[in-house]
Amino acid sequence: MTVAIAGAASTKFGKHPDSSARQLFRDAAEDAIDRSSLAVGDVEAVYVGNFMGALTDDQGHMGALMADYVGVPEAMSTTVESACASAGAAVRQATQAIEAGVHDVALVGGVEIMFSTGIEKITDALANAADNEYENEVGLTFPGIYGLMASDYMTEFGATSEQLAAITVKNRENGVSNPISQFQEEVTVEEVLEARPIAPPLGMMDCCPITDGASAVVLVSETHAQERDRSPAVRIAGSGHAGDTIALQDRAELARTTAAERAAEQAYEAAGITPDDVDVSEVHDCFTIAEVLAVESLGFYERGEGASAAANGETAVDGRRPVNTSGGLIAKGHPVGATGAAQIVEIVKQLEGRHPNQVDDAEIGLTHNVGGSGASAVVHVLEAIA
Repeated sequence: MTVAIAGAASTKFGKHPDSSARQLFRDAAEDAIDRSSLAVGDVEAVYVGNFMGALTDDQGHMGALMADYVGVPEAMSTTVESACASAGAAVRQATQAIEAGVHDVALVGGVEIMFSTGIEKITDALANAADNEYENEVGLTFPGIYGLMASDYMTEFGATSEQLAAITVKNRENGVSNPISQFQEEVTVEEVLEARPIAPPLGMMDCCPITDGASAVVLVSETHAQERDRSPAVRIAGSGHAGDTIALQDRAELARTTAAERAAEQAYEAAGITPDDVDVSEVHDCFTIAEVLAVESLGFYERGEGASAAANGETAVDGRRPVNTSGGLIAKGHPVGATGAAQIVEIVKQLEGRHPNQVDDAEIGLTHNVGGSGASAVVHVLEAIA
């Protein structure tokens, strides 16, 4: 059964000191429902991606809370936690439920409040996505983990810090025209290289920011859309979800995300496409090296070739493989529980022809959402409905 996206929306990403997780999610959900031309009462199920609410806000049971606050407390609800891939996994689960005939209409999204918690507590909470015994307890946070991955990649393939910096430059440029983006100022390669070191070879501008924000999509079955005389413009053509060891030390290769490779293979097979068919993609660039690993895992580039893509202009909006036209996590921001849904929202805009950084003739888009350092990965292929 075809699963269509009837509506999609995100809040502004950044600091929301006067808001809350429930308010942000309701804002995104109401916008998405309005765009769908459906009523709140049509929603049969609510899937909410959230990673750290129970750790930072003493608020668990997010699925039920958000269903209640949106106005459908009687709907089936669930919270999906898969670290930074929480919302991507939520979309995957809702899609499978609709395909199985369990629901006709599902509200799916994610939310995270990070700024009000404080950097020390947020860093500790984020570290819960790693292996506590073998990584956290020895002081290895995610900048350090991805710094190791970057160092290993650069040693093996000869990639340079200038090539990584070009990714930040590209994504920050894309963020300028995206109204929901947290950062809306351009930077230069020199500024990225001169930024404060965080986990060499990664500096401050190689890292995505902490963020408050929410995103939501309304998924509907093909049958329901026909019965309501609706004509959604985008469908989920295929998806994949795969895993890997949680600790980096247990992997055969540090600078490779095999979970994303397997998730991509599943999504391509389900959609009946190849990597060359993808017109635009939103990938999980929590750090610059993560975008490199993403474009290789997705089959856009061979191993060792992804680092030069941004520097060569190939992944720019007008390049041959546009990547992160939203600004990505580096510019748009990374409210971890919401990111997977936010990527879907951006690709929907592209396929509907209303993106601020519109790719010409975009018909097939892809999202790539990673949890932790690659222990979980979710890939969705979206397609414009003719």
